[in-house]
Amino acid sequence: MRYISELIDKNRKTKLSESSVMFPDKKRIKKDSKVNLLALGDVGGTVLMGLKLLGGSTISQIGIYDLDEKMARRYEMEINQISFPDGRKLPFVEILKEERIFDCDMFVFCASLGVPPVGSSGDVRMAQLKANRRLVSMYGKKAVKSGFDGIFAVVSDPVDPLCKAALMSGLDPCQIQGYGLGVMNGRARYFAEKDKRFTRYLREGRAFGPHGEDLVIADSIKVYNDEISKELTKFAVTANMRVREDGFKPYIAPAMSSGAISLIETLKGEWNYSSVYFGCGEKGAFLGCKNKRTPEGIVAENLPLDEALFMRIKYAYDNLKNL
Repeated sequence: MRYISELIDKNRKTKLSESSVMFPDKKRIKKDSKVNLLALGDVGGTVLMGLKLLGGSTISQIGIYDLDEKMARRYEMEINQISFPDGRKLPFVEILKEERIFDCDMFVFCASLGVPPVGSSGDVRMAQLKANRRLVSMYGKKAVKSGFDGIFAVVSDPVDPLCKAALMSGLDPCQIQGYGLGVMNGRARYFAEKDKRFTRYLREGRAFGPHGEDLVIADSIKVYNDEISKELTKFAVTANMRVREDGFKPYIAPAMSSGAISLIETLKGEWNYSSVYFGCGEKGAFLGCKNKRTPEGIVAENLPLDEALFMRIKYAYDNLKNL
């Protein structure tokens, strides 16, 4: 059996156990967190709705910033009009000036340039890399300059390389997390519910790697079946293209599963699917896995893995390092 901890640079400070690997970190999470969100496009607007509805016990306030002032005013008004009949606590939404976007515990990067139109072929996520890399690098540098010490959460595509760009801008690796894997787990579960060949995923499965072509879905971490796992992986990777073929942009599930739900679980210190940094200095990559934040640092699962499964994860990791 192999362990995901084998991918970690030995020079990086970590604590290992049979079931987990901890990346010690001075960053802290708290019960009533302030979350600021950049850009209110399809993804950002949907993430905002999810944070509003699900974040009552975790988030005290949500700050929003968008270059389109009318868009910001619209979302501030409409989202703050969402209410339960009993008046239960929901986070209040506030429009921000750009200079205040890092006055928070978690900054959520949802900005994107050059989103491929409906009908585009190939991996549409990677098509956005060049433009979005410049954008996330710019905001990463602004975060460093402002003295930001919270979580820099990347939701825009392609998630994992953009996290690396944020790292290169000078942020601490434990500050940065990428949110793209949650929906891949959601898609794998969707197909597992529909086809009995994949049902073990619902009880024993895991997702690893990037939000894209090198995704790794394991049907079971107890009795791994390579053929079944690769078939389920293909279904999950191409699910977004099925939506595009019907003429729609597939942003709802990613914004909720990878975005709102995973962001809130992170703030709560619960297990979630997101990308954390495996490496030391500039060498390494952000790799998606099941992890959680604790008072001591980020804890990632470190379960025994079948050799074939480990090699699939290593292949994805090596490719990410080269992006």
